[in-house]
Amino acid sequence: MNKNFVIISDSGCDLNKELRDRFGIADYVPGRVVWPDGTDSPADLDWGEVSSEEYFTLMSDKKKVFSSGTPSIPNTMDVFEKYLSQGQDVLAIVLSTGISSTYGVFVNAQRELQEKYPDRKIIVVDSLRYSTSLALLCVFAAGLRNMGKSIEEVAQWVEDNKECIHQIGWMDDLFFCKRMGRVSNLAAVMGTLVGIKAMADFNEYGKSHVIGKTRGYNNAYTACVEYMKATIINPESQIIFIAQTLREKEAEELRKRIQEELNPKEIIMTTVGQSCGVGIGPGLVAAFYFGRKCTKGLEKEQEILAKIIKTKCK
Repeated sequence: MNKNFVIISDSGCDLNKELRDRFGIADYVPGRVVWPDGTDSPADLDWGEVSSEEYFTLMSDKKKVFSSGTPSIPNTMDVFEKYLSQGQDVLAIVLSTGISSTYGVFVNAQRELQEKYPDRKIIVVDSLRYSTSLALLCVFAAGLRNMGKSIEEVAQWVEDNKECIHQIGWMDDLFFCKRMGRVSNLAAVMGTLVGIKAMADFNEYGKSHVIGKTRGYNNAYTACVEYMKATIINPESQIIFIAQTLREKEAEELRKRIQEELNPKEIIMTTVGQSCGVGIGPGLVAAFYFGRKCTKGLEKEQEILAKIIKTKCK
C-alpha cells in the first residue's frame, strides 16, 4: 500500500467510521448542521448524538427546518495539517460545486498550507457528486492508492471518471430538494404526488436531475434494475452502494433485486449523512455504481429510462 498520502473528504461523503476504517479514508472535515431550534453543530458522519431514524423523523412533518453550512477554512486547515505535519501528502475529494461552496474552502486551505509545507503535495478535487456517490468515488480512490498509484495518478483518475458515477432510485417527496433549490418547481410538484416516484441521475453540473417518473414501488424497483443493466460496466467486479432515509425495507428489497439480476461483487447498505440529509429528507432509496459516462443534459439516460418505463413498467 502506498502510505505516502491520505485521502480526506468532507461530511457530505456519507462514510461512517466503519467504512472509513475499512477503506482507509483517513478523515473528513465536518460542515455545520443548523437544527430547528437555531442551534448548530458539526455534521457527524457517525451519528454520535442522534440516530439517523430520529434525525429524519424530525423532518417528516416538514415544519422543522434544518439547514447546513460549509466547513470553515481554519477547521479544514487543522484536518489537513494533522497529516501534513506527519510527512504525508493530502488528496481531498470534496462535495460537488453544483450544490456547495465546500470546494472553495478546501482550495483556500490548500493555498494557506502549501506555503507552510512546500515539500508536501495537497490536491483538491471537485467530485461533481455528493452523498453516497462521493463515498463511492473515495472508495475507488483508496483502491487505486492500495494498488500503488501515486497521488497524482489517483487524482487524475477521479477527474477523468467522476462523471461515470451514477445514481438511480427515487424519493417519495422532493419537498426538501425543492427547498434547497436542487430541483425545479415542476419536478418538485410532480414528486409530491401520491405514488409518483421521481427518479434521478447526476448531470454535468453535479446536481441530481430528474430523468423520469414511475408509479408505485414495484415499477420503481424494476426501473432501477433495468436502468442499471443499461448503464453499468462490469457489475460482477463492482462494489455498489445503496443508500436510504427511513426506507430500510424498500432498500433491502432493491438490494435483493440488484443481487439477483446483476450479481455484483458486493452491495453495501448505508444511510445518507446529516449534511446531505438536510437537502434530501426522509423517503430516499437509491443505488450508486460505476457506469458509462453520463451524457450532456442526461439526454441518453432519459431516453433509456423512458423506454424502460414504457416497456417494462405496468
